[in-house]
Amino acid sequence: MPMTKNEKQVMVDEIAETLESKSIIYLTNYSGLTVAQANELRNRFRASGVEYKVYKNTLVRLAMERLGGFDGMFEHLNGPTAIAFGQEPSAPARVIKTFARERNLELPELKAAYIDGSVYGPDTLEVLAALKSKDELVGDILGLLMAPVTNIVGAIQAPGRALAGAIKVIAEKEEA
Repeated sequence: MPMTKNEKQVMVDEIAETLESKSIIYLTNYSGLTVAQANELRNRFRASGVEYKVYKNTLVRLAMERLGGFDGMFEHLNGPTAIAFGQEPSAPARVIKTFARERNLELPELKAAYIDGSVYGPDTLEVLAALKSKDELVGDILGLLMAPVTNIVGAIQAPGRALAGAIKVIAEKEEA
């Protein structure tokens, strides 16, 4: 049964709200996946903190036009399209890549990705999947910040250890 005008408006509002709250958007082609495969893919996305939904392309376009800034995505809104919404730039790409590799499939295929205002085409899946997550980047930065502190503490403690070692050797000689 076709959607009423009010139902379409509610759906556009929902899509626009999701687009505003999520800075990462992946458009994928899921056509050809079985129902079981699509459900498994949806579960993997959910486990990675990614929302995966199928909307009518025209409703997505209307929501994007309302918000503005998504012009580069319009050309990819054709054919069967499922959208992955997330907060981590690499999370959807990793799920897509892993799922396709484990199932020996070419689906789902990336149509386009929108990450913090930039549009990435279908040939960027490998690069996007290799991006580090925010947590990984924070860990790297903390490691870099902590390295000098660790070196300083080691340098301060080194003379004390050397002095303690020398005293121990002298004490052992006097006992003998």
